[in-house]
This record gives sequence, C-alpha cells and structure tokens, in this order.
Amino acid sequence: MPDILLLPGQGSQRVGMARDLADGFPAARDTLDSIDQAVGFALSDLMAGGPEDQLLQTDNAQPAILAHSAAVLAVIRPALDEIVAAAGHSLGEYSAYVAAGSLEPAPAATLVRERGRLMLAAGAARPGAMAAVLGLSSEQVAAACAEASSETNVVVPANVNAPDQIVISGDPQAVEAASAHCRSAGAKRVLPLKVSGAFHSPLMESAITGLRAALTSVTFGTPRFPVIANATAAPVREASEAVGLLADQLTAPVRWVESIQVLGRMAPDARFIEVGPGTVLKGLLKRILPDASCISLGTVQEVEAFLG
Repeated sequence: MPDILLLPGQGSQRVGMARDLADGFPAARDTLDSIDQAVGFALSDLMAGGPEDQLLQTDNAQPAILAHSAAVLAVIRPALDEIVAAAGHSLGEYSAYVAAGSLEPAPAATLVRERGRLMLAAGAARPGAMAAVLGLSSEQVAAACAEASSETNVVVPANVNAPDQIVISGDPQAVEAASAHCRSAGAKRVLPLKVSGAFHSPLMESAITGLRAALTSVTFGTPRFPVIANATAAPVREASEAVGLLADQLTAPVRWVESIQVLGRMAPDARFIEVGPGTVLKGLLKRILPDASCISLGTVQEVEAFLG
C-alpha cells in the first residue's frame, strides 16, 4: 500500500513528548542525541520534563516537534515500503523534508530553532495576534479580513486548516475587527490564540532575510519523493525550489486544505501516516477527505502496533 506522510506543526508540543520513544528505541534515542548536540543544549530533556513555559517558546517548540517527528521516522523508516509524498503543516514542512531525505535531522533542528528565533524577533518588533474561526468558508473569512484591513492595520487568512476552520493573523486591531465581522457572518466560534507573533502574515516580513540566509547555509538534497509546499499547495521535487518556498512560507498562508486535496488526487488509494506528536492532522484529514485512511504514530504504543 502506498503511504503519504503528514508532519505536524507548532502547537503539538507537550511536556513528556518523545520520552517513551527514547526509552524504547535506540534509533530514536540516537536521533534525539544528535539533535541535542546540534542545537547545543539538552532539548530532549526539555521535551521530556519541561518546564512547560520554556517548551512553549517558539524557538524551543519548533525544534522539539521536528525532533519528535525525526525520532519516529528513524524507527519506522525500514517498515515503509512505498512513500509517494509528504506534507507538513507550517513548521512540519521542514520535518517533511527530513522524511524525504532532503534534510538531515540535526541541521534541520538548528535551522528551525533559528526560524523560531527570527519569528520571535519579528513578533517583538511588530506585535500581532491570531484567531481561529470555526464555521465559515474560506471565502467568507477572506472577505472579513479584507473588510477589516487598512493601510496601517492588516489581517489575512493564515492557515486554511479545514473547509470550516481558518486561522486569521495580523495586527491586533485588525484581527479584532475581522473577528467581529466573522461573528456577524455566522461563525460558530472565534477563538483568540496565544501566540508570540502574527505568523503567516505580512507582519513576519522582517524575518525573511535572516531565514533566507539560514536556509542557504544548510545543505538541501533532492527529495526522494515530492513534498507539498504550504505556500503553493504544489509538489516540490527540487532542492532549489524548496529553499525559496520555505522562505515564502513565513508570510504566506498555509494552504492545508488544498495540499491534502492534491495528495488525495496524487494517490487516491494511499494510507496517510501522521508522524510526530499528537493527532491534529489526522483530525483535519477526516474533515477534508472523509474516506481517507490515516494512522498517527507518535508514541511507543502506536509505533509498536504499526511495526507489529
């Protein structure tokens, strides 16, 4: 059976993550050790034991989630017969390139730690806000954002996660106005998110130069299978294309619904495998492709069941 890999993004971190994998599988422990050495501190200890407030910091959460996904991949890779494609949500796009053999786990972790640092700095320079809108179409949310934006305050759809779940991002005043427009349009709920910046919006513009420099300092190989880019929802097959799109991703929306639809057309009979902490992407998949088969692999119990 062909497989499609899904790699989770920020928000899936939790204290205790990957601890059982490190205890249960030498390959997972070795991967986590190599990442600890690359980032220059015991990230795996922070993942396993906290404190939570430090793990939640963007520059720690991003490498932690990638490390967890990489640890699972190190264990399950020999059992994956035919991977036809991968997609990762925001940060998870970097993990997808690890899965495709384009990036090694250790340098990928240092790269996303720098990405997190740059995003924190951009958020401090121009504070922003984000909110999740439930129960409206992407067209309705886009219209609300357009109505709420001005020359000095902007809000945009940032994550199109499901047909009726869109995250908006931008200047706080504009996000508040767009949220009100969404409620007036019939949104079931509008939930402010606790974030350190307006991710996937023009407010991240100041981080792009630094991220481009970080991306060009890391060796990217040709992906062994296509990775769907967040910014375009199109398959990426060349390393040079990956670098540019990962930089674009900072200010572009995560086109997750389109990405999953593209994957469904590429391999209609494929099994989806969520690789890393949590089951968020499995839940979103069922709302986009209700008939798709999906398993989540993030714990020893789940991995052992998969390996048989």
